[in-house]
Amino acid sequence: MTGAAGAAPGAAAAPGAAADAGGAAPRVRQRPAVRRAMIVAAARAVIVRNGVGATGLRDIAAEAGVSVGTVTYHFGSVAEILNEVVVLETERFYGAIVIAVDAESDPVEALRMLVAPLFDDTEQVRQHWRIWSDYWTAVARRPEVAAEYAERIRVWEACLVRVIRRGADAGTFPGGAGPIEPDTVALKLAAYSDGVATQIAQGVPGLTNTVALSWMWTFLAHELGVPAVEIAGTGHQPL
Repeated sequence: MTGAAGAAPGAAAAPGAAADAGGAAPRVRQRPAVRRAMIVAAARAVIVRNGVGATGLRDIAAEAGVSVGTVTYHFGSVAEILNEVVVLETERFYGAIVIAVDAESDPVEALRMLVAPLFDDTEQVRQHWRIWSDYWTAVARRPEVAAEYAERIRVWEACLVRVIRRGADAGTFPGGAGPIEPDTVALKLAAYSDGVATQIAQGVPGLTNTVALSWMWTFLAHELGVPAVEIAGTGHQPL
């Protein structure tokens, strides 16, 4: 007996040979790391489009062009995939910013570099806040889900702590009502920016990215004892 298409017994199929009688191209078998990355990228697209609450394994599988079984082989749940999406989003959105901020010697300039991008009026920023807001809503019900990822996703806050500490040590930030506690100020600003960004996403009338950023400068001025106009670097008082 001969093999398919008259091949000699035991002959291997030639590279690029059709996978079936219909002539369909053979499916390329991806390495596990590549397949995981594809699934995470697909999950991000679905979450941005539909939100976490309306995202299931079938939606992610369809977006990635794989079976549900392939998704569950690599991930145990949607929650696990969401964690990976947020880690990737953190690296993409904050990675280069944090490197530049840590290299900036002027603490006031470093503050501007770290905070201003949060309220750029771009689709990238809108998508970022959509993912971030959905993530914190999800982990509020299951705090343990985020525990092992805390250090990997709080890189912006950790960088802010370093900037504030650097400025306080140098005397650039004299403090507002009392001594500066960098960790507390950073946590407050993280919570404040998260909340304001969520309000922007909800379309609250009159709340724009420009207004939101001015609020951040005013808050930092109060906490750090530096005029808001100096932190804003615009030459005029924030709104």
